[in-house]
Amino acid sequence: MINKMTVFSPKAVASNNYNLEGPELTIVVPTFNEADNVIPLYEKLADALHDIRWEVVFVDDNSPDGTSSCVKALAQRNVHARCLRRIGRRGLSSACIEGFLSSSSPYLAVIDGDLQHDERLLPKMLEALRSDEALDIVVGSRYISGGGIGKWQQSRALMSRLATRLSQMILHVDLSDPMSGFFMFRSRILDKEADKLSGIGFKILLDLFASAPEPLKFLEIPYEFRTRQHGESKMDCQVMWNYLLLLGDKAVGHYVPIRFLSFSLVGSIGVFVDISCFELMTAAIKLNFLTARIVAVFVAMTSNFLINNLFTYRDCRLKGWKALRGWLSFCLSCFVGALSNAGVSSYLYDKGLAPLLAVCCGIVVGAILNYTVTSQYTWKTR
Repeated sequence: MINKMTVFSPKAVASNNYNLEGPELTIVVPTFNEADNVIPLYEKLADALHDIRWEVVFVDDNSPDGTSSCVKALAQRNVHARCLRRIGRRGLSSACIEGFLSSSSPYLAVIDGDLQHDERLLPKMLEALRSDEALDIVVGSRYISGGGIGKWQQSRALMSRLATRLSQMILHVDLSDPMSGFFMFRSRILDKEADKLSGIGFKILLDLFASAPEPLKFLEIPYEFRTRQHGESKMDCQVMWNYLLLLGDKAVGHYVPIRFLSFSLVGSIGVFVDISCFELMTAAIKLNFLTARIVAVFVAMTSNFLINNLFTYRDCRLKGWKALRGWLSFCLSCFVGALSNAGVSSYLYDKGLAPLLAVCCGIVVGAILNYTVTSQYTWKTR
């Protein structure tokens, strides 16, 4: 059961009648639709951390199931719990970063809100950091001796292994489980890295390691991944897309904005859609060339808008009538971009540039213009 804690008045605290110490450890729990897990997780944390000054910050992405209300009700009864409710923002990594930045604790930890991580390891993680000043981070690992992935399906296990291999190519460190979402680290690490973190997707540990100006000294502790008891898994194609974006951002993000890379990749898909639709219109439906081109172009632009709205601009996704207005502005922007593409290509060709190179330059100019205009006016990211 959850115990009530003494409530101190601001006047008493201000007059130093009470010697209050802040938490030594802040545990950040990113949540979306985890209302049924809030109380069970809190009680498990309370049992594991009874000899430690601690707090738990639930960072909720405005869950429709009322997760934030559950946390606020909990916080009314106990000073160990806090709630950060985010409006119009989504994503585990960015939620963790906001939770970290809200804390003044010297040690920070992340644990999932679905009860799949072993909270009993938290004291062991903290003791490891206390006892070794040179140690930066302690990672709960599923892939060292004593750890395990539980009852995962074979397909998910294979995907996790592949993602781990890809991560290690970026990190260049011998970390067995860079995909882990269960770890503890010193807050000084965040002080050095906060402005370098991508905040993309769900893999905040990978982000921390890849963003560190110097290699992090780490320790891995094995744990067995549990089975979710309540709620639904968040693993979907969006998670995989964001993971690839994170890898791309850490590889080339300091040269090219990762959102632009995503936008360009979607654009290349649009070329395939355009050609396929044109072939269908002329071969199967027997439309004339001009009509087929008009239909194919609008189908490709619509496809690009939908994919970008779903993935590239997930954090500011348009819905309802806003999506319709966004589609119209996207098509208009693409039309302007197409004119710029043709104009630049023709100009450079007239100046003697090789035809293929002139076309490529036109494509680049058109892509940059489309990205800039749609970011500012369709999705309004700035």
